[in-house]
Amino acid sequence: MNIKTQALLVHFLTATGAVFAMLAMLAAVEEKWSMMFLWLVVAFAVDGIDGPLARKYHVKKNAPLFDGELLDLIIDYLTYVFVPAYALFKSGLLPGWTGWIAIIIITFASALYFAIATMKTEDKSFLGFPGCWNMVVIVLFAIEPGYWFILGVTTFLAVAMFLPLKFVHPTRTKRWRAVTLPVALGWVFFAGWAAWVDFDPQSWAHWGLVASSVYLVLAGIVQQVVPERS
Repeated sequence: MNIKTQALLVHFLTATGAVFAMLAMLAAVEEKWSMMFLWLVVAFAVDGIDGPLARKYHVKKNAPLFDGELLDLIIDYLTYVFVPAYALFKSGLLPGWTGWIAIIIITFASALYFAIATMKTEDKSFLGFPGCWNMVVIVLFAIEPGYWFILGVTTFLAVAMFLPLKFVHPTRTKRWRAVTLPVALGWVFFAGWAAWVDFDPQSWAHWGLVASSVYLVLAGIVQQVVPERS
């Protein structure tokens, strides 16, 4: 198989995320939340794989017909933002007007953030919360906090999209990558496990999901506070 075919197949792999987004949405419409999150976890795994493959096979050079970055952003908005926001709204975790506020904040702020050309820092981290609402919402489903807590977290993270706060990229941020990448893989495992057991509150998956999420949210901010040793 020649390099151009391999590069084209990477685009095809990225495009499967749209299929997984639709499958997740169909499950969400039927309020099959565990199945929805399982599809979103699959989409998240694909999103973690296609980037390194795109760089390995130089898709911009070898398969220039498709804009891989644009394709990735379209699918990310579906799987990271649109489907999770719908699930949060329909789940009953946010009653009445609070659900409307949350979906408006999430979808509006994320649309603006995804259009920012300078969302990456020099070390390939994200500048501002990168709109990973799929990761946030699955944790909220697992721990089921009060609606004021959910609304507070949603509002803070939406504002954090436009603050000079750094959030690590699991595969591209070199600093602490030896820790960050295993933690990110652990998050995928725990997220899939939590959804598989239908968010059973007795499952240890919840603790792993919360712990890995806290690390991924705070690691970049801590890196800003603690200077790297030369």
